[in-house]
Amino acid sequence: MGWVHNTNATVAKSPVGRWFQLDGSGHPRERKGSYFLTELRAGVAAFFAMAYILAVNSSIVADTGGTCVCNGGPDDPICDANEDYLLCAAEVKRDLVTATAAISALSSFCMGLFANLPVSLAPGMGLNAYFAYTVVGYHGTGAVPYSVALTAIFVEGWVFFALALFGLRQWLARAIPRSIKLATSVGIGLFLTLIGFTYSEGIGLLTGAQSTPLELAGCPSSALDPDTGLCPDGSKMRNPTLWIGIFCGGVLTVLLMMYRVKGAIIAGILLVSIISWPRGTSVTYFPYTAVGDDAFDFFKQVVDFHKITKTLTVQRWDISEYGGQFGLAFITFLYVDILDCTGTLYSMARFANVIDPITEDFEGSTIAYMVDAISISIGSLLGSPPVTAFIESGAGISEGGRTGLTSITTGLCFFISIFFAPIFASIPPWATGCVLVLVGSMMMSAVTEINWRYIGDAVPAFVTIAAMPFTYSIADGLIGGICLYVTLNTLVWLIEKLSGGRIVPPNKAEKDHWTWRVRGGVFPPWMVRLSTGQKTFWREAPLTQSGSDVPGEEEMAKTNPKDSTSRPGAVALQNQEKPFE
Repeated sequence: MGWVHNTNATVAKSPVGRWFQLDGSGHPRERKGSYFLTELRAGVAAFFAMAYILAVNSSIVADTGGTCVCNGGPDDPICDANEDYLLCAAEVKRDLVTATAAISALSSFCMGLFANLPVSLAPGMGLNAYFAYTVVGYHGTGAVPYSVALTAIFVEGWVFFALALFGLRQWLARAIPRSIKLATSVGIGLFLTLIGFTYSEGIGLLTGAQSTPLELAGCPSSALDPDTGLCPDGSKMRNPTLWIGIFCGGVLTVLLMMYRVKGAIIAGILLVSIISWPRGTSVTYFPYTAVGDDAFDFFKQVVDFHKITKTLTVQRWDISEYGGQFGLAFITFLYVDILDCTGTLYSMARFANVIDPITEDFEGSTIAYMVDAISISIGSLLGSPPVTAFIESGAGISEGGRTGLTSITTGLCFFISIFFAPIFASIPPWATGCVLVLVGSMMMSAVTEINWRYIGDAVPAFVTIAAMPFTYSIADGLIGGICLYVTLNTLVWLIEKLSGGRIVPPNKAEKDHWTWRVRGGVFPPWMVRLSTGQKTFWREAPLTQSGSDVPGEEEMAKTNPKDSTSRPGAVALQNQEKPFE
């Protein structure tokens, strides 16, 4: 169509087109195939792929109770039935819908504007579960209070900033053994799946038991035995919300994804929610109780700007009595964020074909990491878990997104969603439970890339995977896997040295290669340019190869098949995987 071509050409020749390096802008690093209207369409597609985070993140983090104080007494120590506490927790959930939308809008917009990457950011899945159920705990039963945990995230963001500024973040991410990186993705996937099966944040398929760790559930919450927390045998699998969640939120969503329908996840969530909104039904999310009445009154507003009242700037800086747990939470957030954001950014940059094959870096990488780091700290001020790059950004890239205009559009969509907080705060857990299971299944595909041939890589990876869901802790799984990897491979190294190289495992040649060295150098490109005396060191140097000359993903993988950074981002996207490399 003529108007489409004219619009794209006009914008490309404008200062906007040159800033974002659109095709036809005349910029020396212009990105072939990037057009203004295509970028806008890609940004909307990415938003619909990510929009589920508004409901899921607020529901998960609200399970901590936020800043609410539990006064349930000995009969109700965790305030499962305390009306005042539940009303306060409902207000926290509304705050978190606004906070999630606001930080997603700000971080995605800044990523596009300053880093010029088609990658959007939002509070990370897995990290929010670790924050809610391991660090703070359900209704604040964890080792660290909500306000102290947010302090750890705030500090972590600025540590990230320093690591990104001096290029150490890239080095740290690559220093982690490849098998542990991949196992982290799989373990978090199983962790999310388990959460999706529970009552508090899922469809209620499983519950804790006494004679066995878990037991089949599926009965209405009112039928749970108050002493054991188990479902009577005659009531199992008879909860109507369970089946609505399975078929409308699970089976239907998977079918839509099989046919590559855009926004399949949000469509499933909305369908289950719409079924659950009418009052007076057996599946209503608004029962005739004080909590239900309060939630329904807020829902009826439909369009409203909800002011954050309970989670804004609640950091607590006196951490003396939580020193050990604070440190553990800080290190875990730091480590998982390094793997999560770095892996996703590299995968998406490779999929968008903006990776430099020589340095294995991408244009604007330092700025991208710095935007992510600052977003983490700002998000903590709003009450949100760590922000990270989303693999769902690939939906926008597959629609043709190549520049920061894509993520700017996604950010603007998130900004508009701030004014629909009553809708997103009224999405029931059985609408998002199957989404967690689905996200878990996407993350499982990384298990095929673990080196199962060499037991020194395989066993630490397996321990990492198994320990995360079974201990209900990402941190414990990481610690177990890394410690076992270091122990086994250090012992093998010592035996080999002491024996003069005569005693080695027969198939040691199949071990994943590991080195602390990073091709292209440890320091970021701007520091390298500064060290050579360039006055405009903050500017990117012209590309030595055009985008069309960059080797394809398959060729790069063939060049170094065991290098974790050479794994095809396109394949990762097609598998709907969240890579940790």
